[in-house]
Amino acid sequence: MKNLLLLAVLALCLMSCETDDSNEAEIPTVYDIEGKWLFALDTPGISTQGISNTMYIFENGIRYTYYCIGDDCESQYETFEAGDSNAIPGTNNYTFEDGILTIDLNFGIIQVLPLIFECDGSIINFQDPDSPERYDWVRLGTDASGCN
Repeated sequence: MKNLLLLAVLALCLMSCETDDSNEAEIPTVYDIEGKWLFALDTPGISTQGISNTMYIFENGIRYTYYCIGDDCESQYETFEAGDSNAIPGTNNYTFEDGILTIDLNFGIIQVLPLIFECDGSIINFQDPDSPERYDWVRLGTDASGCN
């Protein structure tokens, strides 16, 4: 009987130790700009394959630019690595802090781009009131049709 009473008290103690997480603030997901990015499909200049003819690789504070010169742009882009000989000459330094992408386009031209990541970080929605016509970017390999 003592064992049964001890077990009941122990069970009550364990149940009372549960925490209620509903009041805790949800920590927002932070996405990174690093990686391979293409212009979205609704951008002028999309190839007949339905993929951008321009790709940017952001890596370690440097933006590299690549152009598709073949028939299979996606396969071609997948093989490119930051800084390889396939990039066009010249690079751009960048920083990314608090949702703001700042790119040094050289010659004193600085591009400041407020961003919103969508589709689990696979799409960049530019939030620039001075340039509302700016085109969105998608990560290489993203199937945007599955995004809300």
